[in-house]
Amino acid sequence: MNLAMRGRLGLMMFLEYFMWGAWYVTLNTWLSQSLHFSGTQLGLAAGVTTIGAMVSPFFVGLIADRLFATQGLLAVMHGMGALLLFLASLQANFVPFYVVILLYSLCYMPTMALTNSLAFRQMKEPQTEFGPIRVLGTLGWIVAGLLIGNLHIESTKMPMQIAAAASLLMAIYCLTLPHTPPLGKAAKVTVASIFPLEAVKLLGTRSMAIFAIASFLICIPLQFYYAFTNLFLNQLGVDNAASKMAGGQVSELLCMLLIPWFFRRLGVKYMLVAGMSAWALRYVLFAFGNPDSRVWMLWAGILLHGICYDFFFVTGQIYIDRKARPELRAAAQGLMTFLTYGAGMFVGSWLSGAVVESNTVKRFGYGDNFHDWHAIWLFPAVMSVVILLLFLVTFSDRSKPAVPGEAALTS
Repeated sequence: MNLAMRGRLGLMMFLEYFMWGAWYVTLNTWLSQSLHFSGTQLGLAAGVTTIGAMVSPFFVGLIADRLFATQGLLAVMHGMGALLLFLASLQANFVPFYVVILLYSLCYMPTMALTNSLAFRQMKEPQTEFGPIRVLGTLGWIVAGLLIGNLHIESTKMPMQIAAAASLLMAIYCLTLPHTPPLGKAAKVTVASIFPLEAVKLLGTRSMAIFAIASFLICIPLQFYYAFTNLFLNQLGVDNAASKMAGGQVSELLCMLLIPWFFRRLGVKYMLVAGMSAWALRYVLFAFGNPDSRVWMLWAGILLHGICYDFFFVTGQIYIDRKARPELRAAAQGLMTFLTYGAGMFVGSWLSGAVVESNTVKRFGYGDNFHDWHAIWLFPAVMSVVILLLFLVTFSDRSKPAVPGEAALTS
């Protein structure tokens, strides 16, 4: 793949994740501080992407893989997304806002798989070419956080309108991408063709079943971070919170480089344990941190994101790739995405909203509510520890530790 194509695909990834990072990180800060939605409503709003994640495999399997050229479908979905994001930014009541942002998520979430698919179709050696291109998506998220934070617009509707503009730009740009026609036939599609029975049967083995259950469960407390960290930092008076949160994505990039080194020494089980432990530690740091003498705790909690995400999710993807037969790997990864980013985070969105609501003190006449963040963060901390201990004593992987990319991981 030539340098020009690398640049074109890299810009595609940059815009794809810039728009998500622009609106999602600060969503609940705007909804809470400007629109005064309840904690339960904040949790539901943050959970719209999880519904999109659950629908995405079916959409891609039913439509994208069989009927339409990928670049054209991306243009249409991002064009509709731009309109829906802008409409969402104009809403002041919860029900119409929720309906519009849910429709947007149903448009956006499938595009993550579609951009990956389009990129892979242009590559001769995806195992070496995809990483440097996909990392520009993380860079897009970082730039979005820095932009929103430095503009000091976190509690306004402007981040959503910036994301709408980026979505429109992406729609236009997609029309310039290489023609990528569907490979599948327009035949009858069933749930079994998207999640084949053989892939589901992988969960019948003890180690995979425990891994799947643990992955689903850990995504429940995980959603507390995504849904409420920006609101938490803003209410504590942390300046430029969105920019500071971008440090989590920087640590994600750095930890990605360390995964091979840790794989040699820890193996799958203890890489996963390290990831779970980092989630629990992060929430403890948030529970006891403050913007004054213990501001280092807040910074540490943010910078743990690399271990939280890479050590658990990237390691988990490698583990699935190793356990599944080559023809089932895509379906197995899709099934785990459904269980984690979909079902697990959906439950986490509801639960986090309920916990925040139960620890909210209404302050009538002050224009804002008081949240007991100490109690809020201790809840997912304890939950993460319980899941970690259950995983530690039940999971066993007898495979020899290996470095990602080596033969042991694809056998």
